[in-house]
Amino acid sequence: QVQLVESGGGLVQAGGSLRLSCVVSGINFGFVTMGWYRQAPGKQREVVATITSGSMTNYANSVKGRFTISRNNAKNTVYVQMDSLKSEDTAVYYCNRDQPFTWDWGQGTQVTVSS
Repeated sequence: QVQLVESGGGLVQAGGSLRLSCVVSGINFGFVTMGWYRQAPGKQREVVATITSGSMTNYANSVKGRFTISRNNAKNTVYVQMDSLKSEDTAVYYCNRDQPFTWDWGQGTQVTVSS
């Protein structure tokens, strides 16, 4: 069974940075496209960034130029570096494989950006 454990969230001021990590266990995810998702209060979960097995990346327009997704297949870990954070980035952040093939969701990590 695949397990996803996200970490690295916290409270940060607008303009600050955070780096989130997600460890994937139960599968060798090296051949899987991975993504970071977020869900803000009262809103649907949305994809933020994706990275293929060949490290090709794609970003939502709202985070393009500010977020950088990366992966370390040897560690079964995917990261997202978040810079120039804005209050609208406040959400619970999750990692998972690409839709619609997502596994069961992990607990996520809370990111709160104060203005």
